[in-house]
Amino acid sequence: MFRLRLASTCVRRSLYAGPGNRDLVLDQLQGCSSEEQVFEVVGKNKAKLAVNHVGCAVGMLWQFQREKPQLLRTVGAVKSHPQFLTLRVLAENKISLMDDCLLVDMLYDVLRLNVEPHDSLVQQLVSEASVRLDSFPLSSLSKFAICLNDQQLQLSPLMGRITDILARKLSTINDARILTTLMISVSPMVSPRLRDRLLDRADHLLDSMDPVKYNNPRRVVQFLRNIRFGRRALLEKCNRILLQSVPRMDAENLSIIMGLYQSLQFNNCDFRLAAKQQLTELIDSSTDPASFTKLFVALCPMASPEIREWLENTALLLADEFNPQQALILAEGLEEIQCRNLNLINKIASIIQKNLYVYKSMEVARITQALFLLHYQNPELFSKLRSVLISFLQDSLYPSEVTMLTRVLAMLPCPRLEAGVVARLDAVLPQCNLSDLNTLAQSVGKCVRNDASYRHSSPSQYVRLLQALSRCGHERLEMADRLDLLLDELRYASGEWFEEMLLEHTMVTLQRMTDQISWTNVPDLAHLLTKTNHLCAPLLDRIASVTLKDIDKIHPSATYATLLPFAVLNYDSPTADELFDVCVQHLKPHIGSFDPHMLVLLAYALVVADCFPEEVFREIFKVDFLAKLDAHLETMPDALNMRIRLRLMEVNRAVCLECPEFQVPWFHARYCQQLQKKGSFSSSPVQKQIHKILAEVLGGVDRARVSVLTPYFYTVDFECVLDRHHRPVAYSEPNTLQITDGGKVQWKTEPTETLTNELPPGAQRVAVDFLDSKCFCKNSRHMKGEVGMRKRHLEIMGYRVVQIPHFEWNSMELSTQDAWKGYLKKKIFTELSSS
Repeated sequence: MFRLRLASTCVRRSLYAGPGNRDLVLDQLQGCSSEEQVFEVVGKNKAKLAVNHVGCAVGMLWQFQREKPQLLRTVGAVKSHPQFLTLRVLAENKISLMDDCLLVDMLYDVLRLNVEPHDSLVQQLVSEASVRLDSFPLSSLSKFAICLNDQQLQLSPLMGRITDILARKLSTINDARILTTLMISVSPMVSPRLRDRLLDRADHLLDSMDPVKYNNPRRVVQFLRNIRFGRRALLEKCNRILLQSVPRMDAENLSIIMGLYQSLQFNNCDFRLAAKQQLTELIDSSTDPASFTKLFVALCPMASPEIREWLENTALLLADEFNPQQALILAEGLEEIQCRNLNLINKIASIIQKNLYVYKSMEVARITQALFLLHYQNPELFSKLRSVLISFLQDSLYPSEVTMLTRVLAMLPCPRLEAGVVARLDAVLPQCNLSDLNTLAQSVGKCVRNDASYRHSSPSQYVRLLQALSRCGHERLEMADRLDLLLDELRYASGEWFEEMLLEHTMVTLQRMTDQISWTNVPDLAHLLTKTNHLCAPLLDRIASVTLKDIDKIHPSATYATLLPFAVLNYDSPTADELFDVCVQHLKPHIGSFDPHMLVLLAYALVVADCFPEEVFREIFKVDFLAKLDAHLETMPDALNMRIRLRLMEVNRAVCLECPEFQVPWFHARYCQQLQKKGSFSSSPVQKQIHKILAEVLGGVDRARVSVLTPYFYTVDFECVLDRHHRPVAYSEPNTLQITDGGKVQWKTEPTETLTNELPPGAQRVAVDFLDSKCFCKNSRHMKGEVGMRKRHLEIMGYRVVQIPHFEWNSMELSTQDAWKGYLKKKIFTELSSS
């Protein structure tokens, strides 16, 4: 097909001179069936080759390569052939004679044949194209944009001109392929206004597009990933088209799409299940190293243990045939599944070590990270990797590259930063965004903790670096004037340094931009507040007011992120109840379209906020829904799988306790017992101190129990029983837990005790919980939502709950044994009497 299309193109470009004057050279070229035949025609007709002959010959050379499997391509041999040099010289001499389409096709083809961007032919073609740019048809403009991307010219003035042309001619583009290709090419250059216009046009063209052509919706998803913008409705439309095409996709395309979805945090249940089935069916046909590598990285993370074992064994059998790039991809795949097959890891690492010199800087960083996280033991290789990383870092000019190389360097043993590395960091810091600054600060902090010389050097290079990082961070916040850009920079900013140095300033900056908060960025802002655990009332109030105003514009799936900070931070504003009611009414008609895991997460946010819309919970506890959720979880990463299962248990518990009228059964007892067996409890020094003093206050160790398991599997720190006169009651049986000398809490018997044990008439159980800093918002003494939910549940089970905040127990007022005793007596006895 490609050859026929090329032949017709060659005919169109020829100069028709009548039936008696045929172009014999063109006929000969069109009759060629291999590269050698093309070169033979070129060699015999050098003096006769016109511009259309040169274009046809170069185009056919690339098409012959394109039709071959990757492993069988011979681009190197074509490029080094003497007649290819002849074609290059002729092409360079005839550039002015080329029409616009031939000019761009020539550039595209020679780049595909690995002619270097600095070659004079490529330079001349780009120069001529820049002069004619405004006259290019849109198809050639799209192809030229690809060529600029191939030459790393995404941010060049030429790409800026292409972006301007695209903006002016957007309404005339009716070809989805041309539009989506241009969208990807110009993605670093688009403004928010142009972004929205592009997405609207793409949305329109997808409706009239042949659903068989799945590359168009795939490119739209790639554009969304590039600009880090999740327009959910368009993403779901693309997913519907892609889902229909899964049976026609190979492992590479499935892997690419799932990677794009992961970057956009779009874990679509139906697509993952269909992809898993298709990948499983491709196993028998994926026998060569190239296809097997793509199958391995796509299927292994969601495969059953049996298939995963087969994939690992097959990888070991094929290991000697893997090239350096395939070894890199496999190393990352092994790290993703936390592979423990030492023979396979060693084999892949040996291939990498032999070919270390062929990798680029970011590839070396990816290799180092993968092998380190696999706990691979080879000091010699890691020493080489460290040297290579330092060499690349000292030469790097890109902030993102410097950041990644520094982060990976800090993972390795001997993490001291050399003077050259420090100098490079100093040079790029002013260009770094907040995410890069945060990553660099964490890396430097790791070096501080691991470098013994730090204690003996004053002033330290690390101190100067951290001061510079902090200064650059504050300066960047001061200069920030666009909320969307700031939220994008803060998307991955977290950790101790960010919280201590920049968090307060960040909140001040965000409040300065409250007028820019709109329905489009509300979910991202809400996510940031949840992630940082920072209670900022003005921002939450603004989120609530914008959401209430524009609820019809917000995608139903975005309600989870929007409501989450109100639930987690336990923010009870005048509009909070209305906000939950409006959001629930907005999402009710769409409950059936939610991905199962997202509906579980949404339900968890609702129960934390003491909100129980019956329709949501009826849907979750349907047998069909739970079966679909189970199937979906089998395709998800282990960490996310465990998180969703835990949240489902907590939702089940909350509904059983707070809404018995829903008649939802408690079906997580076995799951909780398994968690108890796997988990290891430890008692902190403060908890041991409280236990000792509590025993004295109550009159003996037999009057207080530690780490008591309640019905529905809550664990309270301490429990005691007071009779009707508020006097402690001794337990008749020993505690089910014991504390070892090392502070570990261990079960002595199976934890089956429940609150059905009979109490004396009028007696009451008291749960005493120590609340550490994690129970409160970051910037205040405001208790978080999960703590409030736990208190509600314990009270429903018959407990009176006594909470001991860490800031009270560790305060200056409580610094003696008597003061602590008086505090506990007041909490347990005095406050009980007054309640």
